[in-house]
Amino acid sequence: MNNYEYIVASLPDIAAGWKYSEGQSADTILEEIRRDLSGTDDALVRQLLDGFKDEALTQQFYTEALSSKNRFIREYFRFDYHLRCAKAAFINNALDRPDGTDIMSAEDEDENILFDAGEFEEQAEVATALATEGLLEREKALDDLYWAKVQDLTTFDYFDIEAILGFIARLHIIDRWLKLDEQTGREMFKRLVDEVRGTFAGVTIE
Repeated sequence: MNNYEYIVASLPDIAAGWKYSEGQSADTILEEIRRDLSGTDDALVRQLLDGFKDEALTQQFYTEALSSKNRFIREYFRFDYHLRCAKAAFINNALDRPDGTDIMSAEDEDENILFDAGEFEEQAEVATALATEGLLEREKALDDLYWAKVQDLTTFDYFDIEAILGFIARLHIIDRWLKLDEQTGREMFKRLVDEVRGTFAGVTIE
């Protein structure tokens, strides 16, 4: 990924009690990241960002995402689809609602396959997270699984668009927690910066 070194070097410095500086937000950080991306790479970023909007998560969205040529987009939203279905099933059971309520099918009304959902390898881990007591604790457990999935998908990505997409996915999680629980959000941002900069151990970034 061109300019990746610059993105790492421009990350905010983390200190005790860190908060966004005046005028800074996840959006401004994202703007800086996208500024030097190619049109092709920026289109992938737009697709990822669309996937963070509940209203955009239609059958068409998943059909396009799960058939993407980009590995990160494809596998991230495969995981996202399965987790959301598991979460809906958990809520249905808790509220004694009919099975299948608010669960998106991978098929249309004529039973034509729209997208290949694949295997849900993290099913057991998601079930454990959903069983966590307390709403915030449960959300944190689920976000930890998203975080771990992103790390797994980008383990060997350093200077490419997958690394950028992974950073943005984790930044999205952090921004949500800065609004839900500021201390948790700050801790997660420090974790992100440490992980990204740790990738470049031994590499000088001016």
